[in-house]
Amino acid sequence: MQFPNKDQIEKIRQEYPVGTKVRLIEMDDKQAPPVGTVGVVEFVDDIGSVHTHWENGSGLAFIPEIDMVQKL
Repeated sequence: MQFPNKDQIEKIRQEYPVGTKVRLIEMDDKQAPPVGTVGVVEFVDDIGSVHTHWENGSGLAFIPEIDMVQKL
């Protein structure tokens, strides 16, 4: 996996600003919230992971180029 550069990270931050609501469509992770779970973006870190507070209490980040979410 190649990490995004600064410009790509800034684009991710613009696409998923703090407070954005998202619904999980697909995430290949054993600890992933169930498909359909809604969450709120808390921040985007320096490697482009979008840290999200999911309604089931999970705090697992998603990776925009790998995981699938729908903005609400």
